[in-house]
Amino acid sequence: MKVSICITVFNAEKLIAPLLQSLLAQIKKADEIVIVDGGSTDKTVEIIKHFQRKHKEIKILLDNCFRARGRNLAVEIAQYPIIAMTDAGCVARKAWLKRITGPFVHPEVDIVAGVYESVGDTPMQKALGLFLGYPISKFGVNFLPTARSIAFRKEAWEKVGGFPEKEQNSAEDTEFNYKAIKLGLKYSRVKDAAVEWGIPRTLREGIETMGDYAKWDARSAIWWHPTQKLSSHNIRILSIFLRYLVGLSLLVLGFSSPPLFLIGAFGFIIYLIWAFRKVFIEFQNFRVAVWGPVIQILSDIAIMAGFIRGTIRK
Repeated sequence: MKVSICITVFNAEKLIAPLLQSLLAQIKKADEIVIVDGGSTDKTVEIIKHFQRKHKEIKILLDNCFRARGRNLAVEIAQYPIIAMTDAGCVARKAWLKRITGPFVHPEVDIVAGVYESVGDTPMQKALGLFLGYPISKFGVNFLPTARSIAFRKEAWEKVGGFPEKEQNSAEDTEFNYKAIKLGLKYSRVKDAAVEWGIPRTLREGIETMGDYAKWDARSAIWWHPTQKLSSHNIRILSIFLRYLVGLSLLVLGFSSPPLFLIGAFGFIIYLIWAFRKVFIEFQNFRVAVWGPVIQILSDIAIMAGFIRGTIRK
């Protein structure tokens, strides 16, 4: 069973070498590694070509394109029927490729969902990772992969129609999964097919990323999801709006009715405690958990703003 690893990159000079080193060190070797560069202006291409000199299985295509188009181009030129996909910014664990392609021995499997583990050095980064990513502790039968750790048959990609190519989309993998499920394609989920994903180093970058995700969730217009149901991204975003609508209503009404103000204040305190608690449960570390309330409020604001931007500009 021959496998092509497909990657798209853009200005990833600090990220591409660790990724390629991890892919070349896999227990199961890829038959080719196809990289599409979307127009990098830094040393990304130079670094890739340096690796190419020793590793002929690495192929690179230069194309000034958005990420989704880069993903599709990589799959189009890939020679082999099984595609494994990850991103710059990730480092694949040694058995990742073996584990994420293993289920394809079963002919009914179309897509394999691997996982990514958020990796950060500081307490802030660790807490931020819980808001940005999907904790492995919540991995289950309805888990859907991101492009950081996914594999599929090339024919499945063709049935879906590839990744949706519309501007600089941050939700192309969400839409890919949605279409695949609607078509009845079969998923296999492998909890130990893991890559490590580096969490943004600054709080601002992380919050902006969440706002960008929300913008593209709004543009995707996926409300009722076949597997996530009431937990779809957009319904969860609406629940954030509802929380703040209730809170602001209690605040305004509280000027004429002090008990309502107290109810609102009490609810806000409970909300902050809840944010602290969910981070503490995951990490069992006070220094990490104290970032929970801060990130919760900032991410709520960014997500609502991003969703509004996405709704206005569809």
